[in-house]
This record gives sequence, C-alpha cells and structure tokens, in this order.
Amino acid sequence: MIPKVPLDKQIKKAVNGDEATAYAAKQSLVDVVAAYPITPQTIIVEKFSEFVANGEVYTEFVPVESEHSAMSAVIGAAAAGARAFTATASQGLALMLENLYIASALRLPLVLVVANRALSAPINIHCDHSDAMMMRDAGWVQIFAENTQEAYDTTIQAFKIAEDPEVQLPVAVNLDGFILSHTLEDIYMLPDEEVQKFLGGYRKPVKTYVDYLGKEVEVKLDPSNPISIGPLDLYDYYFEHKVPQAVAMEKVKEVVKRVNEEWFELSGRKYGDGVIDAWGVEDADVVVAVLGSTSGTVRYVAKELRKEGKKVGVLRIRLFRPFPFDEVRDLLKEVKVVGVMDRALSFGSFGPSFLEISTALQGIRNSPLMVNYIYGLGGRDVPPSHVKQVFNELEEIMKSGEVGKRLRFLGVRER
Repeated sequence: MIPKVPLDKQIKKAVNGDEATAYAAKQSLVDVVAAYPITPQTIIVEKFSEFVANGEVYTEFVPVESEHSAMSAVIGAAAAGARAFTATASQGLALMLENLYIASALRLPLVLVVANRALSAPINIHCDHSDAMMMRDAGWVQIFAENTQEAYDTTIQAFKIAEDPEVQLPVAVNLDGFILSHTLEDIYMLPDEEVQKFLGGYRKPVKTYVDYLGKEVEVKLDPSNPISIGPLDLYDYYFEHKVPQAVAMEKVKEVVKRVNEEWFELSGRKYGDGVIDAWGVEDADVVVAVLGSTSGTVRYVAKELRKEGKKVGVLRIRLFRPFPFDEVRDLLKEVKVVGVMDRALSFGSFGPSFLEISTALQGIRNSPLMVNYIYGLGGRDVPPSHVKQVFNELEEIMKSGEVGKRLRFLGVRER
C-alpha cells in the first residue's frame, strides 16, 4: 500500500521522545496547554513554550503552580470546548490523581503525555510504570508507545480517539522516561496540514438536546446555552452516570483500531491492530507479554531464538485501558507457557499486566501456564541476557509442566 503521504514527502527530524510529543501537540491545533515542569517530562512543555514564544501556534499557554493546577486548568479548558493538552510524570501524576477521576467522569477529551518514572520513595527519576498503573482505575484510555516514532504518532492519534463521539474520554500516552523521553531518534513527521486534516481541524464539541429549550446545543460551558457539568450527584443518579463511562470504554477498542488503520493509510505506519502488536505468536509454544520500550529488546531476543528453532513469540500490549481481554485470549489460548513482564508491582499481589492477562485466560481448558516477572523498577537496565533468561525459564516450565514460583524478580542483586 502506498500511503497518502509517502515517506519522501514527510519531514525527517532527529528528536527525543519529549520533543516528538511536543511537535505532535503543536501540529494538533491545541487551544490550551497547561504546564508544570517535572523530570523527565519537562522538555515537552518547555519545547511547546518555544512554539508559543516564536508565534508558531495560537495556543493559550498557562504556566501553573503545580500538577494539580495543570490538570485543573485543562479540565476547565476542555469543559469550555477547547482542545487541551498537558504532560507530567511520577509524583506529578500522583498530585493530579483526584482530578484525573474528574476529567473522565465529566467525559472530557483531554490528552496527557506521561513520561513514565518511578514513584517515590526512595526518590528516583528513572523509568518504571508505577505512575501509569496508579491511574489504571481512573477512567482514562491508556496507550503505551514502544519508541519515539510511535510516541509522536500516538499523541496525534490520541486527540482523534478522545474526541470521537462514541468515546469522549481523556487519553494518556505513555512513553518510558529517559529511555524514550531523552533519547535522540530519527522520526518522520507529517506536514502540519495533513495532521490537521486527519483531526478534522479544531476540536468540535459534541452536541446534545436540551429538552426544556427544545434545541440542540454543544456540550460545553457557554453562557448563551447554559448547561450543568459536574453537579452534585447523590445515590439517586450517581450510579446511572457512572455506567455510561463503562459503556464508552467498551467502544474505545474499535475506535483505536480504526484510527490505527486511518493513520496507516495516511502515513504508512501502524502498530499491530492498534490494540496489540504481536510477533511470532501464531505458532508459538512460549510467549512473553510486555509493555513499552522493553518490547524491542524482547522481540530482538525472540528473533534470535527463532533462528535456533525455538517457537517463541512476543505479545506487546499497546492499549492497556480498556484492556484487550478478547484479543489476548484469542492470541494466547493455544500457547503452552506465558511469561508476563511487568515494570510495576501491585504490592501484596502481582504485576498489573499479569492480573489482566490471567483474567483474559480464565476459563480456557488447558490454559497456558503463567509466570510473572517484575523487572526494571527505578530504571534498572534490562539487557538481552535477562530476557533470554526469561525465555529459558519458560521453556523449562513447558518441559516440566511445573511453574514453581509464579512471582519472580528479574535482575535483582541477592545477598
């Protein structure tokens, strides 16, 4: 297939992951950006401030006093009908937490980029997914990028996904801190006009009927067409207003898949089906499931093992919320052993991805044996040798039929 914008018509640029997402937001006709710095996210809003200062965008740039205020500002902007954007990491996301629930409950199509970083304590500025997993029940769509090119592409897609009339939910784009946020990579960017056509121009709020007026109005705060957003809602209606969030989440997967295909037609790039990016799973006996930048290392090791005749595969989860239970079940139901690599731990339980994949496989006759590997906390490196160790252990489990310890820690020094 020849994309509508062939590669020689795209703009090749050497940028880090933070800069890539800032350029994506610049091209997406964002009306309001709220900014507060935190490592390793700061470059995103810093770069966007340069676009504002240089007159390259018509965006209201709001430097706020905290991440809580940043989320408050974009909530207000989105409620007024603006296309709104912000970014954060780690403790900044933790400070936003109460407002994350408000953004999703008010059905506001915000976009948030999270440069994934470990939560304190001890204080750590490097990558793991504990911050992202903190918001997994907040009602946000969550997508994980593997590389800088995907971070750029996904940030643009996120606006289209969030603003789809069937969705109307906030979207978080996750890229691994420092590993992607600060690492230079050549990427291809579309011309501004093509991105803007892809998004349909500036944001257009959805419309609804206001019964007592008998007319259709845009769902936004507007003195000329007053509506209530986020009023007091007690037990007589609260339940009825939460269920539509769940219904909207059920529609997200198909929208993500469609947007992935539309982006492929435009740019020539797509990421699996948009929900899952699988390699070698079709005939695999052993599969490793993983999120984010580590996927590339796992895929490299799997390809080397395939050359040795070993039937191994890789399942990269791109869309974590809503979780693709049906897709995971269909891909893994014939696999013999599944190793799930989590860069976060639910203390007293297992890693978040392991819990989700276990649920997906529940009830399958002769379901795969499963092991959970916690790895890379606080930015601990994950070399190919560690990944090969995972595949080797999974192969031994396949031969013996015995799992042993289901929760294992990869790359930890032992006394």
